[in-house]
Amino acid sequence: MKYFVFTILSIFFATAALAQVDSVTHISKLEIKKKKREHISGADSTQHVVIDTLIMHDRASLQFYGKKHVILEVKHAIIPKKAYISATDGKNNGSDMDITIRFDELGSLFVLAGGRDANNGSRTYPNGNGGEVLLSYLSDGVVPQTADEKAEGYLEVDTKAGGYSVNSRSDLYNIYSRIGSGSRPLGQLPQGQVYSGSPGIDGTSEIKELTNFDFSKK
Repeated sequence: MKYFVFTILSIFFATAALAQVDSVTHISKLEIKKKKREHISGADSTQHVVIDTLIMHDRASLQFYGKKHVILEVKHAIIPKKAYISATDGKNNGSDMDITIRFDELGSLFVLAGGRDANNGSRTYPNGNGGEVLLSYLSDGVVPQTADEKAEGYLEVDTKAGGYSVNSRSDLYNIYSRIGSGSRPLGQLPQGQVYSGSPGIDGTSEIKELTNFDFSKK
């Protein structure tokens, strides 16, 4: 009987794991208006999204939250000006990202997978680590450049760790500036934390060209 139960549980967990790996969110067309944010949600820590056509207007943002790993495939990306794609695990760490994209039009794109600072009162986690990002672009589309932010076709990937912008002196100044401001001057600090600690670990990034790619189908 114990062997039977063990076998059933093994099959169940194996099937669940396979379903999670094979789960793909397919979006035929996603258009994000100027200065708007689009959150793509999902229950798993790893998310695989395929977008046939992605249109991002000036300063539009595509965001993934609570994800350790994001797989994003975009068959046609139309980004005439500046846009952002960001991903975090929700604990100040940048997500690992595998992005495969064809740029039909590209003004500038910033991929943000850096760690976040611990000194924000809404976050109670340490300074975050940067993610590991691999961005592959299709050679039959616009070829991005990384040299000149003001020029067309600019692409930047940020995987820097959190915590570089804060130190014990700046945090203590933050404490002093709050004293006398109310009955609970330190109430907005994360767990009463005074010094946010050492920076996290920088992530890595790689940008490479692909001559062809078989986009996933749901």
